[in-house]
Amino acid sequence: MQMIHTNDPHRIERDSLGEVRIPAGALYGAQTQRAIENFPISGLKPRQAFIWSMGMIKRAAAEVNQELGLLEVDKADAIILAAQEVIDGKLNEQFLVDPFQAGAGTSHHMNINEVIANRATQLMGGKLGEYRVHPNDHVNMAQSTNDVIPTAIRLGCLWRLDEILATLKDLTNALKIKADEFDDILKSGRTHLQDAVPIRLGQEFSAYSRAVERDAERILYAAEGLRRLGIGGTAVGSGLNAHPEYRYKMVERLSKLTGFPLNASDNLFESMQSMADASAFSASMRTLALTLIRIANDFRLLSSGPATGLDEIRLPAVQPGSSIMPGKVNPVMAEMLAMTMFQVIGCDTTIALAAQAGQLELNVMMPVIAYNLFEMMQITIGAVRTFTERSVSGLTANRAKAENWLAQNPIVVTALNPLIGYRQGAELVKEAAARGLTIRSIAIEKAMAGTLKRIDNGQSVSVEEIETVLDDLRRLT
Repeated sequence: MQMIHTNDPHRIERDSLGEVRIPAGALYGAQTQRAIENFPISGLKPRQAFIWSMGMIKRAAAEVNQELGLLEVDKADAIILAAQEVIDGKLNEQFLVDPFQAGAGTSHHMNINEVIANRATQLMGGKLGEYRVHPNDHVNMAQSTNDVIPTAIRLGCLWRLDEILATLKDLTNALKIKADEFDDILKSGRTHLQDAVPIRLGQEFSAYSRAVERDAERILYAAEGLRRLGIGGTAVGSGLNAHPEYRYKMVERLSKLTGFPLNASDNLFESMQSMADASAFSASMRTLALTLIRIANDFRLLSSGPATGLDEIRLPAVQPGSSIMPGKVNPVMAEMLAMTMFQVIGCDTTIALAAQAGQLELNVMMPVIAYNLFEMMQITIGAVRTFTERSVSGLTANRAKAENWLAQNPIVVTALNPLIGYRQGAELVKEAAARGLTIRSIAIEKAMAGTLKRIDNGQSVSVEEIETVLDDLRRLT
């Protein structure tokens, strides 16, 4: 590329298509500028995880190529320093290419190559656009968009893996604390949103805790597939223009730089073609999203009312709930969590469609896969952390309301089944509903009249037997 100097606030660079005007102080070059102009689609920018992982790959490549004697020491040192600035987030404002762009991610890739090349040129005493370090020949040595972008996707997900697992651990622990705290509160179970046999409020919360814990285990398992790197496959998996030792040294160097256990792909052609590992990881995030939506909806139901709903738990009041109804407080954190998880499911759907849209030696939909993976991790971490801190940790149980609903629940007749059988129990439920009375009062009334019979011998059931059973509902839980 040739730079032409002017006196305006832009510099002129020339590439194979002609001249390109670039902001004078920009570290990016002609191909990035063309991408900015060609894809003014969403206004979205790459997530930090993507920038970080690309920087890691470029630093590792410079170190490996220098070690192999393919890259001059001064150029390698400059690339390493520039790449580290990318890794540290110091050059984030230079990464401007929209995720909805040309396939495979060449525009993303050249953005990183040009920024590192220009910054390395500066570090060597040169001027922007002079390219003492060339974006293709030096920064991109032994690399292709086709092996760099999928490697960056894998590394970027692994970069945030511990963070998302820690966030889920905090939620699991917060729900477990509430499970222990509410363990002695007997309440009505509900199936089909209808009255069911008793359950302890603590048991409900223990189920929430374990469900989130299992989803975290699924995410961790799916992440193992991301540790398999296809770097070194270059354009189609054959390793064209890469040193025979490059792929293995890259995996070793990236493992050292990132601290992640990584391994080389056993089939570079598969690693070029397939986005299945990314899709599987996305699917594990989708499963978590489904769990969290279910929990959020339960929180909304259990806290509904308070005067005309279930009102079995009270969520922290974090903001007024209405612009017209004074005193109204809504379950805003549960609503926020559900909306965020809807977005995660949308991201996963995009990833699934993009993963199947590759043809032959390459999946060209990688930019949208990358963006949605990093987006779902970002918003999941933020939403779960906020829900844990501002909803779960501060919620309380309304023991009186929970126990009152249980007292009115006709399905507690199930506790009498071994004594009076299913048919007589169903008749009690029907009569209790018709007369607006509790099962206890109806059963005692019939026992006193001698019309309630034991199923085993046909003898009349005593009042004491009824009270003994119904006074110990906890045994049913």
